Amino acid sequence: MSPRKTTPRPYHHGNLRESLLAAADELLGRAGLAGLTLREVARAAGVSHAAPYHHFANLDELLAAVAARSFERLGQAMAAASQCPDAREALLRIGDAYVGHARAQPAHFRLMFGPMLARKVEFPALAEAARQSFDVLLATAERYAPGQGAAVALSGWSLGHGFANLAIDGAFEGLPVPVSPDVAMARHLNEWLLPVRDGPAAPARAKSGQRR
Repeated sequence: MSPRKTTPRPYHHGNLRESLLAAADELLGRAGLAGLTLREVARAAGVSHAAPYHHFANLDELLAAVAARSFERLGQAMAAASQCPDAREALLRIGDAYVGHARAQPAHFRLMFGPMLARKVEFPALAEAARQSFDVLLATAERYAPGQGAAVALSGWSLGHGFANLAIDGAFEGLPVPVSPDVAMARHLNEWLLPVRDGPAAPARAKSGQRR
């Protein structure tokens, strides 16, 4: 008796896109950006080499989606930190979350703020996730210093981002000053940046002698 012939069935996967992104997340953390290709992601997800093209036209689209997911995770951590009733402490906790995210996932951090971000207009999901994370910082900074939130937010972001990059690159090693490339050190620097405030910033007072 000859073997029964079967017609090949189309490939089915419960949630192909999510499986591909989860595989890309894991591969990025393990092999770095250089090891992240559509072929390797397909292999890690256990699907055919052609499967990723059902959701991503090219590697850039996959990278943008991975970066957006990482921004979403960062934004969630920052939002949780922002719930502290004390605005200064909330900003410090946001800084902790930011540097902690970078230190825990350096390859993701580099992807998030690499060339893909400069092209965010091409990738709406990435642009939106990045904006939402900044909005958390901006709203908390405005709560800390009404009317000066933008300056506070940009200053804090610059400090946290610079510290994270220097720590990832090992730039603190061998310096002639004691420095630890961890979240606690970043918080200490942020404490210098954020003085304790008694209340909202007062408007500039009129010079003595001016009529009230």
